[in-house]
Amino acid sequence: MMGRSLYLKIISAVVVFGSWEIGGRSGVSFAFPPFSESMVAFWVLVADGTMFKAYAETLKPLVVGIIISGILGIILGIWIGLSEKFDWLISPIFIVMQSAPLAALIPLLIMAYGIGLTSKVFVVCIMAMPVIVLNTSAAVKNTPTNIKEMAKAYQAKYSDIIIKVILPASSPIIFAGLRLGVSAGFIGAILSELKITPPGVGDIISFSRSIADYPSMYAAIFSIILLAVLFLNILERTEKILFKGSNQGYVSD
Repeated sequence: MMGRSLYLKIISAVVVFGSWEIGGRSGVSFAFPPFSESMVAFWVLVADGTMFKAYAETLKPLVVGIIISGILGIILGIWIGLSEKFDWLISPIFIVMQSAPLAALIPLLIMAYGIGLTSKVFVVCIMAMPVIVLNTSAAVKNTPTNIKEMAKAYQAKYSDIIIKVILPASSPIIFAGLRLGVSAGFIGAILSELKITPPGVGDIISFSRSIADYPSMYAAIFSIILLAVLFLNILERTEKILFKGSNQGYVSD
């Protein structure tokens, strides 16, 4: 299984980056450099320390926002899934948050919280939390009734039913929500840097674009994708460790 998944990863990478190289060399646009030029720029940014300094700033709101969104999102999602009244009261808020245009909310956040870390964390949470909450609540609601009834028949405590029955059964969808939340959080972190304050990877993107240094711009974008994939793989491995009985496959396996 691991050999096959590694083989598929290699094929996928070759297709994507090969297409990028061909597209860049075909002259489609001067703003679309080949993959090889972007990688040279990437290693230059790594070697001179620019990339590490940028991520030192970007990771602050991202990590804080993801942790807050993950903890509160799962707790609220479980509560919504277990309570119809709470579902009726809270779910519409997160549905609106998920569908609202974030760019329109950023000026309001700046007015309320300034241009510091707090506003950036809010942007990450607004992007990440709705999908985590809604996925978790849907997973809890759709837990098979027969296994819950079986637990009740054995006189299991309500807390044990939640921890030992509902959560393991819901884990695939909950972790799918976490993976989507992490992806959305990355988008929120970069968007906050583009719209609120420049320091970070978003600054590399905007500055490189302003001076037409497109290889560096795409190198920064590539680094975001690389880090996001790493985060998602860590989440998948964590799920497998916590819920060994769940043997579902992943695209990144």
